[in-house]
Amino acid sequence: MQMTSSRPYLVRAMYQWIIDNGMTPYLLVDVSIDGVQVPAEHIQNGKIILNIAPMAINGLVLGDDEITFNARFSGQPMNLFFPVEAVLAVYARENGQGMMFTEDDGAISSEDGSDDSDPDPDNSPDKPPRRPSLHVVK
Repeated sequence: MQMTSSRPYLVRAMYQWIIDNGMTPYLLVDVSIDGVQVPAEHIQNGKIILNIAPMAINGLVLGDDEITFNARFSGQPMNLFFPVEAVLAVYARENGQGMMFTEDDGAISSEDGSDDSDPDPDNSPDKPPRRPSLHVVK
């Protein structure tokens, strides 16, 4: 039986965890995904970093299929909209703690973008597993 995507649930959970710890939640969004509506002047290298703290935005909806909210950019109000699958990471601005996503929904990726989850741990006996890490893209 096919399960629904875990990404929207993980985004909501990470958002709440970051807020509960008094930090500022940021999203890293891939703007090459169809349906992304964000301010073009703030896109860098095909990605945009968005502050989704409650005091920075209005009307945040972390839905199962899309994320929407209102924000101001250079004093101009804008409605932002993007599919949940466009979210590459959700993390705290202050310490970088959070979660990166790969194409298979919930896997955490390492700094080189490879997936460290090995279904057969005996497959690579000489290579110790690395801890996933998150890098802020500016």
